[in-house]
Amino acid sequence: MDRVDHAMPVTVAALYRFAHVADCADLRDRLAQVCAANAIKGTLLVAPEGINGTIAGTTEGIAAVVAFIRAQPDMAETDVKYSGAAAMPFHRMKVRIKREIVTMGVEGIDPRASVGTYVSPHDWNALIADPETIVIDTRNDYEVAAGTFERAIDPKTASFRDFPAWFRAERERLLGEGKAPKVAMFCTGGIRCEKSTAFLKAEGVEEVFHLKGGILKYLEEVPEDESLWRGECFVFDERVAVGHGLAPGTHTLCRSCRRPLNAEDRASPLYEEGVSCAACHGERSEAQRASARERHRQVLLAEARGMAHVGARFPAKGEESGAA
Repeated sequence: MDRVDHAMPVTVAALYRFAHVADCADLRDRLAQVCAANAIKGTLLVAPEGINGTIAGTTEGIAAVVAFIRAQPDMAETDVKYSGAAAMPFHRMKVRIKREIVTMGVEGIDPRASVGTYVSPHDWNALIADPETIVIDTRNDYEVAAGTFERAIDPKTASFRDFPAWFRAERERLLGEGKAPKVAMFCTGGIRCEKSTAFLKAEGVEEVFHLKGGILKYLEEVPEDESLWRGECFVFDERVAVGHGLAPGTHTLCRSCRRPLNAEDRASPLYEEGVSCAACHGERSEAQRASARERHRQVLLAEARGMAHVGARFPAKGEESGAA
């Protein structure tokens, strides 16, 4: 197994691989079986273009699942990033079939055929500090709010599906006339940049770069005193966010809209734990808030009894999950 450097009791693995999957249903069923056999929880997405997801469990259990995935056709080089958690960050195990492992919605984009130039975390600072480089955060608005790189442009997208339209609308302003500048893009774990750089290449942009391993690998490898990252990195599980060294962050989650909340957000008079935050208070009816209030009461009762409470909740903002 890859080296896992953390002292936490739970190992978390964010992984993805673009590869041809001939029988998604068969792979889904076998993945579900191996995850169940190893007491693994999390989410894995399977599509004709590959696999993507984040899972958690014991170090040995994660090793077994990763070994199974890497034994599949064209998946030996599956990208995996490891971190730790003090407690299990997922409630259940889900293996789902999707049209895409990360949804962009543009036909014909194939990262296996054309993709941007990978830049290692240790070379990333020099690239994005260059004034001739345009730096674009490909994540969604609520993720960027938790943290981003210096000089990064925030597209303010609510979904990765919005990125192509945003770029096409802003292309002239971003790239100007004459020789196009270098474009450096980044995302949480690297997978969205596989598609976004392939998309820019298809749009005729030549010098396109992306952070290999994403923000997670950068935070793992680059010392904080050398870092150009500001804030925390939102992750799609109960840890909510992580910081340098992939240490647990300080953000919590609004259980209504699934936005990450910092200390200032939680100090708002419109914030009610388990019910709403300032951003979504006006989006919910009083009946919805009452329902959320009762659910939160049940969660607290279950926690007091040492039990897990898993119930219905509002959908997450955006559609991404896994190693995005």
